[in-house]
Amino acid sequence: MVDTFGPVDPATVTTLARQRARSAGGDATGGLVGALVATLTGPGGRADDGQWESTAIVLELPGGEFNEAHGYLYLPDGAIAPVASDPWVVAPAVTTFTDSHYEVGEQLPRAILLQLERTTGRYAVTFEETDETRWRATPRNHRQLREEMRPRFD
Repeated sequence: MVDTFGPVDPATVTTLARQRARSAGGDATGGLVGALVATLTGPGGRADDGQWESTAIVLELPGGEFNEAHGYLYLPDGAIAPVASDPWVVAPAVTTFTDSHYEVGEQLPRAILLQLERTTGRYAVTFEETDETRWRATPRNHRQLREEMRPRFD
């Protein structure tokens, strides 16, 4: 699924996601994007400094239970920074999101990849129904994986 929030001032993507969530009567995707972006942290601390162009975040749901949100920020100079969101803080937004896509009692995906272009507001959501390791970074694959996960909408 590829969608867009429309052209966005990079400094307002979190605000926009929250506004869309409210104005759309609880748009689950907007709420999830807002929660993730607002809580991203990397090796240097909070990542919401307005210096990144795009992000790819993996939500891990082994056994149907959300337990982790992590991924990469892609910076204008070509650098890639690892990031994570506090799972306790974003869990309500993840639950609202999965509840909007899956019926009660239906098996949840093993992982969800959310890709966001901050400068355009375009995003894509990919559900992985069976392979828990699809987006798992290891010492052998992390460089390749971060490029595979990089948002590309053209």
